[in-house]
Amino acid sequence: MSFKFVFLSPAGDLAAAMSEAVPTMEIVQCESRAEALAALPTAQACFGTLDSELLAAAVQLKWLAAPAAGPPKGYYFPELIASDVVVTNFRGIFNDHISAHIMAFVLVLSRGMHRYFRDQFAGQWRSGGESSPSTYLPEATALIVGVGGIGAETARQCKNWGMTTVGIDPRVGSPPPGVDELHRPDELDQLLPRADFVILTVPQTPQTEGFFTSARFEQMKNSAYFVNIGRGANVKLADLDQALREGQIAGAALDVFEQEPLPPEHPLWTAPNFLMTPHVAAAGPYLTERRRDLMVENCQRFARGEALVNVVDKENWF
Repeated sequence: MSFKFVFLSPAGDLAAAMSEAVPTMEIVQCESRAEALAALPTAQACFGTLDSELLAAAVQLKWLAAPAAGPPKGYYFPELIASDVVVTNFRGIFNDHISAHIMAFVLVLSRGMHRYFRDQFAGQWRSGGESSPSTYLPEATALIVGVGGIGAETARQCKNWGMTTVGIDPRVGSPPPGVDELHRPDELDQLLPRADFVILTVPQTPQTEGFFTSARFEQMKNSAYFVNIGRGANVKLADLDQALREGQIAGAALDVFEQEPLPPEHPLWTAPNFLMTPHVAAAGPYLTERRRDLMVENCQRFARGEALVNVVDKENWF
């Protein structure tokens, strides 16, 4: 089947690979909104971000390829959600990189290295030796909120360190390899007191936005650690700062934040037992190739009239 594919974002190397894989496809790269409005009425597929005006112009559109695994809030607007347009995303291509980042956080926190980092920069030698505090991972429980691709790979790596893994997910039907127990989201509050590490890998959805607040930090053990690499909007930073300062939890590590960049005056910069990285957990090799391969596969499927991979539940944004 021949079809027209419109790029609303820079195509980079994607266009050449897609054209080679599906020679019957016409590709149009739009450099302006005017070009997009002119190209979309005869397009069956596109890559990028739409709004209500662009969607209304795309009267033949059947497939929208989102430019990210979890686009910013507002990408899935009411008209798009209500439409028949199938949306795909890039979830799955970051599983190994992000799970490695999570495990780096877990290992640093378990060995108290977040404290020693600050000591080093302050020129301070902390005494303690064999009595220094640590978490013995073979006796620790990781509660992983979201055991899709990233969460499942994190669970597998946690098992390599002997940890007990408890997963929570609304869509996964049976425990993936490495997950000892699988629970539904409504069981989160009952499971929090069991965890030595609470790890959030969930995307931002209407259900997860702002769902980690003081009430949930209070349910965690004082000796437990909190890790978030999902989306910053899922955690109230003021509540996390309070939990750290009041000792409600032992520490936290974040790669994503409610405000990015984190403002210089934000109190989290000086919060005790806090470790942060600036939204870099997905960094790693082969991402360009993985994006290309996924787009090529979906173009081939679309041309053959087959079901696409990585289809999004538009109402839930993921």
